[in-house]
Amino acid sequence: MASTALEIIAFTVSISGWLLVSSTVPTDYWKVSTNDGTVITTATFWANLWKTCVTDSTGVSSCKDFPSMLALDGYIQACRGLMIAAVSLGFFGSIIALFGMKCTKVGGSEQAKAKIACFAGVVFILSGLCSMTGCSLYANKITTEFFDPLFIDQKYELGAALFIGWSGASLCIIGGVIFCFSISDNNKTPRMGYAYNGPTSVMSSRTKYHGGEGDIKTTNPSKQFDKNAYV
Repeated sequence: MASTALEIIAFTVSISGWLLVSSTVPTDYWKVSTNDGTVITTATFWANLWKTCVTDSTGVSSCKDFPSMLALDGYIQACRGLMIAAVSLGFFGSIIALFGMKCTKVGGSEQAKAKIACFAGVVFILSGLCSMTGCSLYANKITTEFFDPLFIDQKYELGAALFIGWSGASLCIIGGVIFCFSISDNNKTPRMGYAYNGPTSVMSSRTKYHGGEGDIKTTNPSKQFDKNAYV
């Protein structure tokens, strides 16, 4: 029962992390920068994995998609691949987890379902690691350019999408670890064995042994039972 509850918690945590990771990919604010005037913010620059945009003080945005995938910087291509891999692994991990959970009726025996659940945990951990690596790589590029005194182009700061991606990656890793520990709980579950000793009779229970070895003395069956035996 405890193992089943543990698997349900792991599945909920992992799915929540996968949804956060999936929502990070199309999110706008991976990096953001503002130009402040004397009274109001004159312009906000922001970018993600697919485009770069600028929003003026009136709220009008002007965006420009990246022209060519081959002409992109290497870190953007790497982040795209890692985030897409994270979303794909999380999707397959959720399906595998449904076959491995004890509360479902598919997947085979309990031992087979425990192995499937452990494998789903490994897939979720890989999904979290891919997302964590992609967001960290993007953040490292931003911080390197921000603190570089020789970098003269527009400097950006960390956007909200990176924090969402880190949170989702952490949940995927935590849920995957819980799934992996569920197989150890299943192996520790004690198995009770029952021995069948055969039927017992009233005559055999009332047989008396008297004298030496092998000397068996039995009483007359008709005199064994008095009137109190039938009450």
